[in-house]
Amino acid sequence: MVNGNAKPFAVSCGDPAGVGPEIIGKSWQQRVEAGLKPFFVIGNFADFENLADVPARKIEQPSEAGDIFDQALPVFHIHEADAAVPGQATLDSAQCSLHALEIACGLTRSGDAGAVITAPVSKTQLYKIGFRYPGQTEFVSERCGIARENAVMMLAGPSLRVIPMTTHIALADVQDQLTGPLIMARARAAEKAMIRNFGIEKPRIAVAGLNPHAGENGNLGDEEQRVMQPAIDELRKEGLDISDPMPADTMFHEEARQQYDVALCPYHDQALIPLKTLHFFDGVNITLGLPIVRTSPDHGTAFNIAGRGIADPRSMIAAIQMAATAVANRQLYDL
Repeated sequence: MVNGNAKPFAVSCGDPAGVGPEIIGKSWQQRVEAGLKPFFVIGNFADFENLADVPARKIEQPSEAGDIFDQALPVFHIHEADAAVPGQATLDSAQCSLHALEIACGLTRSGDAGAVITAPVSKTQLYKIGFRYPGQTEFVSERCGIARENAVMMLAGPSLRVIPMTTHIALADVQDQLTGPLIMARARAAEKAMIRNFGIEKPRIAVAGLNPHAGENGNLGDEEQRVMQPAIDELRKEGLDISDPMPADTMFHEEARQQYDVALCPYHDQALIPLKTLHFFDGVNITLGLPIVRTSPDHGTAFNIAGRGIADPRSMIAAIQMAATAVANRQLYDL
Protein backbone atom coordinates (compact mmCIF):
# COMPACT_ATOMS: atom_id res chain seq x y z
CA MET A 1 0.00 0.00 0.00
CA VAL A 2 1.39 3.42 -0.97
CA ASN A 3 1.99 5.87 1.83
CA GLY A 4 -0.69 8.54 1.71
CA ASN A 5 1.95 11.18 2.47
CA ALA A 6 4.10 10.20 -0.52
CA LYS A 7 5.02 12.90 -2.99
CA PRO A 8 2.93 13.29 -6.16
CA PHE A 9 4.44 11.88 -9.33
CA ALA A 10 5.90 14.10 -12.05
CA VAL A 11 4.67 13.29 -15.57
CA SER A 12 6.68 14.94 -18.34
CA CYS A 13 4.43 15.96 -21.21
CA GLY A 14 6.39 14.27 -23.99
CA ASP A 15 6.09 15.87 -27.40
CA PRO A 16 2.83 17.86 -27.07
CA ALA A 17 2.11 17.40 -30.77
CA GLY A 18 1.77 13.67 -30.13
CA VAL A 19 -0.69 11.71 -28.03
CA GLY A 20 0.98 12.64 -24.72
CA PRO A 21 -1.55 15.28 -23.62
CA GLU A 22 -4.48 13.03 -24.55
CA ILE A 23 -3.29 9.92 -22.72
CA ILE A 24 -2.31 11.97 -19.68
CA GLY A 25 -5.74 13.57 -19.62
CA LYS A 26 -7.50 10.24 -20.06
CA SER A 27 -5.38 8.76 -17.26
CA TRP A 28 -6.56 11.56 -14.98
CA GLN A 29 -10.16 10.84 -16.01
CA GLN A 30 -9.71 7.19 -14.98
CA ARG A 31 -7.83 8.00 -11.77
CA VAL A 32 -10.48 6.54 -9.45
CA GLU A 33 -11.16 3.23 -11.21
CA ALA A 34 -7.44 2.77 -11.93
CA GLY A 35 -6.47 3.62 -8.35
CA LEU A 36 -3.93 6.23 -9.44
CA LYS A 37 -2.09 8.22 -6.81
CA PRO A 38 -1.80 11.99 -7.38
CA PHE A 39 0.36 13.17 -10.25
CA PHE A 40 0.99 16.43 -12.05
CA VAL A 41 2.01 17.05 -15.63
CA ILE A 42 4.93 19.28 -16.60
CA GLY A 43 4.57 21.22 -19.83
CA ASN A 44 2.71 24.06 -21.53
CA PHE A 45 -0.65 24.74 -19.89
CA ALA A 46 -2.08 25.60 -23.31
CA ASP A 47 -1.68 21.96 -24.38
CA PHE A 48 -3.96 20.79 -21.54
CA GLU A 49 -6.53 23.50 -20.91
CA ASN A 50 -8.82 22.43 -23.77
CA LEU A 51 -8.74 18.64 -23.39
CA ALA A 52 -12.23 17.18 -23.61
CA ASP A 53 -13.79 16.59 -20.18
CA VAL A 54 -10.50 17.25 -18.39
CA PRO A 55 -10.43 20.38 -16.24
CA ALA A 56 -6.84 21.57 -15.88
CA ARG A 57 -5.37 23.92 -13.31
CA LYS A 58 -1.95 25.52 -13.03
CA ILE A 59 0.14 24.81 -9.97
CA GLU A 60 3.14 26.73 -8.70
CA GLN A 61 4.64 23.93 -6.61
CA PRO A 62 4.43 20.11 -6.86
CA SER A 63 3.04 20.02 -3.31
CA GLU A 64 -0.17 21.64 -4.57
CA ALA A 65 -0.99 18.68 -6.81
CA GLY A 66 -2.44 16.47 -4.09
CA ASP A 67 -4.94 19.10 -2.98
CA ILE A 68 -6.48 19.65 -6.42
CA PHE A 69 -5.98 16.22 -8.00
CA ASP A 70 -9.57 15.11 -7.36
CA GLN A 71 -10.98 18.23 -9.03
CA ALA A 72 -8.56 18.99 -11.87
CA LEU A 73 -5.44 17.85 -13.68
CA PRO A 74 -2.54 19.73 -12.07
CA VAL A 75 -0.24 21.37 -14.64
CA PHE A 76 3.21 22.66 -13.74
CA HIS A 77 3.50 25.31 -16.45
CA ILE A 78 7.04 25.68 -17.78
CA HIS A 79 6.78 26.63 -21.47
CA GLU A 80 5.19 29.78 -22.89
CA ALA A 81 3.84 29.11 -26.37
CA ASP A 82 0.65 28.55 -28.29
CA ALA A 83 -0.80 25.07 -27.98
CA ALA A 84 0.91 22.52 -30.19
CA VAL A 85 -0.97 21.45 -33.30
CA PRO A 86 -1.72 17.72 -33.00
CA GLY A 87 0.31 15.68 -35.44
CA GLN A 88 2.59 18.58 -36.41
CA ALA A 89 5.88 18.10 -34.60
CA THR A 90 8.03 21.23 -34.44
CA LEU A 91 11.29 22.31 -32.91
CA ASP A 92 9.25 24.21 -30.31
CA SER A 93 7.31 21.10 -29.31
CA ALA A 94 10.59 19.21 -29.02
CA GLN A 95 12.02 21.97 -26.85
CA CYS A 96 8.97 21.78 -24.59
CA SER A 97 9.35 18.00 -24.23
CA LEU A 98 13.03 18.29 -23.34
CA HIS A 99 12.46 21.10 -20.86
CA ALA A 100 9.70 19.07 -19.19
CA LEU A 101 11.90 15.99 -18.97
CA GLU A 102 14.73 18.00 -17.41
CA ILE A 103 12.47 19.51 -14.76
CA ALA A 104 10.76 16.18 -13.99
CA CYS A 105 14.13 14.61 -13.26
CA GLY A 106 15.21 17.54 -11.13
CA LEU A 107 12.03 17.60 -9.05
CA THR A 108 12.23 13.87 -8.43
CA ARG A 109 15.93 13.95 -7.58
CA SER A 110 15.25 16.75 -5.08
CA GLY A 111 12.41 14.80 -3.44
CA ASP A 112 9.65 17.20 -4.51
CA ALA A 113 8.15 14.46 -6.71
CA GLY A 114 7.88 10.78 -5.90
CA ALA A 115 8.70 9.35 -9.34
CA VAL A 116 9.10 10.31 -12.99
CA ILE A 117 6.71 9.08 -15.68
CA THR A 118 7.82 10.16 -19.14
CA ALA A 119 5.33 10.55 -21.97
CA PRO A 120 6.57 9.69 -25.50
CA VAL A 121 8.98 12.03 -27.28
CA SER A 122 10.12 12.32 -30.89
CA LYS A 123 13.82 11.49 -30.95
CA THR A 124 13.98 12.74 -34.54
CA GLN A 125 12.85 16.19 -33.42
CA LEU A 126 15.01 16.14 -30.29
CA TYR A 127 18.11 15.41 -32.34
CA LYS A 128 17.38 18.57 -34.34
CA ILE A 129 17.66 20.70 -31.19
CA GLY A 130 20.93 19.13 -30.07
CA PHE A 131 19.77 16.16 -28.00
CA ARG A 132 22.75 13.79 -27.92
CA TYR A 133 21.30 10.75 -26.21
CA PRO A 134 19.92 7.54 -27.76
CA GLY A 135 16.70 8.08 -25.80
CA GLN A 136 15.09 9.35 -22.61
CA THR A 137 16.56 6.48 -20.59
CA GLU A 138 20.12 7.63 -21.15
CA PHE A 139 19.20 11.25 -20.47
CA VAL A 140 17.54 10.38 -17.16
CA SER A 141 20.45 8.19 -16.09
CA GLU A 142 22.96 10.99 -16.70
CA ARG A 143 20.83 13.47 -14.77
CA CYS A 144 20.85 10.98 -11.90
CA GLY A 145 24.65 10.64 -12.01
CA ILE A 146 24.49 7.07 -13.31
CA ALA A 147 26.68 5.88 -16.18
CA ARG A 148 24.67 5.02 -19.28
CA GLU A 149 25.81 1.41 -19.25
CA ASN A 150 24.47 0.98 -15.71
CA ALA A 151 20.95 2.14 -16.55
CA VAL A 152 19.04 -0.93 -17.66
CA MET A 153 15.84 -0.93 -19.71
CA MET A 154 13.14 -3.36 -18.61
CA LEU A 155 9.84 -3.80 -20.44
CA ALA A 156 7.09 -5.17 -18.26
CA GLY A 157 3.49 -6.26 -18.55
CA PRO A 158 1.15 -8.27 -16.34
CA SER A 159 2.49 -11.64 -17.54
CA LEU A 160 6.03 -10.93 -18.75
CA ARG A 161 9.10 -8.88 -17.87
CA VAL A 162 12.02 -8.69 -20.29
CA ILE A 163 15.43 -7.03 -20.37
CA PRO A 164 17.27 -6.66 -23.68
CA MET A 165 20.96 -7.03 -22.80
CA THR A 166 21.89 -4.97 -25.85
CA THR A 167 19.49 -2.26 -26.93
CA HIS A 168 19.55 0.21 -29.81
CA ILE A 169 22.37 -1.18 -31.92
CA ALA A 170 22.52 -2.94 -35.26
CA LEU A 171 21.85 -6.66 -35.16
CA ALA A 172 25.25 -7.22 -36.78
CA ASP A 173 26.91 -5.63 -33.73
CA VAL A 174 25.18 -7.77 -31.09
CA GLN A 175 27.67 -10.62 -31.29
CA ASP A 176 30.55 -8.32 -30.34
CA GLN A 177 28.63 -6.41 -27.67
CA LEU A 178 27.29 -9.49 -25.88
CA THR A 179 30.15 -10.08 -23.43
CA GLY A 180 30.45 -11.91 -20.14
CA PRO A 181 30.69 -8.69 -18.11
CA LEU A 182 27.60 -7.29 -19.84
CA ILE A 183 25.57 -10.43 -19.14
CA MET A 184 26.63 -10.40 -15.49
CA ALA A 185 25.82 -6.70 -15.08
CA ARG A 186 22.35 -7.11 -16.60
CA ALA A 187 21.60 -10.17 -14.47
CA ARG A 188 22.66 -8.44 -11.26
CA ALA A 189 20.54 -5.41 -12.13
CA ALA A 190 17.60 -7.70 -12.86
CA GLU A 191 17.88 -9.48 -9.53
CA LYS A 192 18.13 -6.26 -7.54
CA ALA A 193 15.22 -4.71 -9.41
CA MET A 194 12.98 -7.71 -8.85
CA ILE A 195 13.66 -7.52 -5.13
CA ARG A 196 13.60 -3.76 -4.67
CA ASN A 197 10.93 -2.66 -7.16
CA PHE A 198 8.65 -5.70 -7.32
CA GLY A 199 9.07 -7.29 -3.89
CA ILE A 200 10.17 -10.71 -5.21
CA GLU A 201 12.55 -12.10 -2.58
CA LYS A 202 14.26 -14.74 -4.73
CA PRO A 203 13.87 -13.80 -8.39
CA ARG A 204 14.03 -16.49 -11.06
CA ILE A 205 15.93 -15.28 -14.10
CA ALA A 206 15.64 -16.90 -17.51
CA VAL A 207 18.25 -16.31 -20.21
CA ALA A 208 17.45 -16.55 -23.91
CA GLY A 209 20.12 -17.93 -26.19
CA LEU A 210 21.50 -15.82 -29.00
CA ASN A 211 21.34 -18.46 -31.73
CA PRO A 212 18.47 -20.66 -32.97
CA HIS A 213 17.79 -23.47 -30.49
CA ALA A 214 20.37 -21.86 -28.17
CA GLY A 215 23.11 -22.97 -30.53
CA GLU A 216 22.35 -26.71 -30.58
CA ASN A 217 25.48 -27.51 -28.54
CA GLY A 218 27.63 -25.29 -30.70
CA ASN A 219 26.40 -26.57 -34.06
CA LEU A 220 24.44 -23.37 -34.81
CA GLY A 221 26.80 -20.93 -33.11
CA ASP A 222 28.94 -21.17 -30.00
CA GLU A 223 28.18 -17.92 -28.15
CA GLU A 224 26.03 -19.80 -25.65
CA GLN A 225 28.90 -22.10 -24.70
CA ARG A 226 31.80 -19.69 -25.14
CA VAL A 227 30.37 -16.44 -23.72
CA MET A 228 27.05 -16.94 -22.00
CA GLN A 229 27.48 -20.12 -19.97
CA PRO A 230 30.69 -19.03 -18.17
CA ALA A 231 28.99 -15.81 -17.09
CA ILE A 232 25.94 -17.72 -15.89
CA ASP A 233 28.14 -20.13 -13.91
CA GLU A 234 29.77 -17.18 -12.14
CA LEU A 235 26.40 -15.66 -11.35
CA ARG A 236 25.23 -18.90 -9.78
CA LYS A 237 28.27 -18.81 -7.51
CA GLU A 238 26.98 -15.44 -6.33
CA GLY A 239 23.66 -17.03 -5.47
CA LEU A 240 21.52 -15.95 -8.43
CA ASP A 241 18.73 -18.27 -9.55
CA ILE A 242 19.45 -18.12 -13.29
CA SER A 243 18.89 -20.54 -16.16
CA ASP A 244 21.29 -21.83 -18.77
CA PRO A 245 20.75 -20.27 -22.23
CA MET A 246 17.32 -21.33 -23.45
CA PRO A 247 15.88 -21.59 -26.97
CA ALA A 248 14.06 -18.30 -27.42
CA ASP A 249 11.35 -19.82 -29.59
CA THR A 250 9.99 -21.94 -26.73
CA MET A 251 10.39 -19.71 -23.66
CA PHE A 252 7.55 -17.22 -24.09
CA HIS A 253 4.43 -19.37 -24.23
CA GLU A 254 2.08 -19.26 -21.25
CA GLU A 255 3.34 -22.34 -19.41
CA ALA A 256 7.00 -21.41 -19.89
CA ARG A 257 6.43 -17.92 -18.50
CA GLN A 258 5.32 -19.39 -15.21
CA GLN A 259 8.84 -20.69 -14.61
CA TYR A 260 10.62 -17.33 -14.32
CA ASP A 261 10.13 -13.75 -13.10
CA VAL A 262 12.22 -11.93 -15.71
CA ALA A 263 13.83 -12.89 -19.01
CA LEU A 264 17.20 -11.63 -20.22
CA CYS A 265 17.45 -11.47 -24.01
CA PRO A 266 20.61 -10.85 -26.05
CA TYR A 267 19.09 -8.29 -28.43
CA HIS A 268 16.34 -5.71 -28.68
CA ASP A 269 13.70 -7.39 -30.83
CA GLN A 270 14.10 -10.76 -29.15
CA ALA A 271 12.83 -9.11 -25.96
CA LEU A 272 10.34 -6.61 -27.34
CA ILE A 273 8.48 -8.80 -29.83
CA PRO A 274 7.00 -11.16 -27.21
CA LEU A 275 6.39 -8.30 -24.78
CA LYS A 276 4.52 -6.21 -27.33
CA THR A 277 2.64 -9.23 -28.67
CA LEU A 278 1.30 -9.93 -25.19
CA HIS A 279 1.07 -6.40 -23.81
CA PHE A 280 0.94 -3.94 -26.68
CA PHE A 281 -1.57 -1.71 -24.87
CA ASP A 282 -0.39 -2.09 -21.28
CA GLY A 283 3.36 -2.58 -21.50
CA VAL A 284 5.63 -0.33 -19.44
CA ASN A 285 9.24 0.73 -19.84
CA ILE A 286 10.93 0.95 -16.42
CA THR A 287 14.55 2.00 -16.00
CA LEU A 288 16.57 -0.08 -13.54
CA GLY A 289 19.68 1.03 -11.70
CA LEU A 290 18.54 4.58 -10.91
CA PRO A 291 18.24 6.25 -7.48
CA ILE A 292 14.73 7.33 -8.54
CA VAL A 293 11.77 5.49 -10.05
CA ARG A 294 11.25 6.19 -13.75
CA THR A 295 8.61 4.55 -15.93
CA SER A 296 7.16 5.27 -19.36
CA PRO A 297 4.42 3.99 -21.65
CA ASP A 298 5.86 1.44 -24.06
CA HIS A 299 4.82 3.24 -27.24
CA GLY A 300 5.69 6.30 -29.27
CA THR A 301 4.21 9.70 -30.02
CA ALA A 302 1.66 8.36 -32.55
CA PHE A 303 1.54 11.66 -34.45
CA ASN A 304 -0.75 9.99 -36.98
CA ILE A 305 -3.63 9.76 -34.50
CA ALA A 306 -2.87 12.78 -32.30
CA GLY A 307 -5.84 15.05 -31.73
CA ARG A 308 -8.42 12.53 -32.90
CA GLY A 309 -9.51 11.43 -29.43
CA ILE A 310 -8.76 7.75 -30.06
CA ALA A 311 -5.43 7.30 -28.27
CA ASP A 312 -5.45 4.41 -25.79
CA PRO A 313 -4.28 5.45 -22.30
CA ARG A 314 -3.74 1.95 -20.87
CA SER A 315 0.03 1.99 -21.19
CA MET A 316 0.26 5.40 -19.49
CA ILE A 317 -2.07 4.21 -16.72
CA ALA A 318 0.04 1.07 -16.31
CA ALA A 319 3.20 3.21 -16.14
CA ILE A 320 1.73 5.30 -13.32
CA GLN A 321 0.56 2.19 -11.51
CA MET A 322 3.96 0.49 -11.87
CA ALA A 323 5.69 3.60 -10.55
CA ALA A 324 3.48 3.42 -7.46
CA THR A 325 4.29 -0.26 -6.99
CA ALA A 326 8.02 0.40 -7.28
CA VAL A 327 7.91 3.36 -4.88
CA ALA A 328 5.97 1.36 -2.29
CA ASN A 329 8.27 -1.66 -2.55
CA ARG A 330 11.37 0.54 -2.32
CA GLN A 331 10.01 2.06 0.87
CA LEU A 332 9.67 -1.42 2.36
CA TYR A 333 13.07 -2.55 1.05
CA ASP A 334 14.82 0.49 2.52
CA LEU A 335 13.33 0.08 6.00
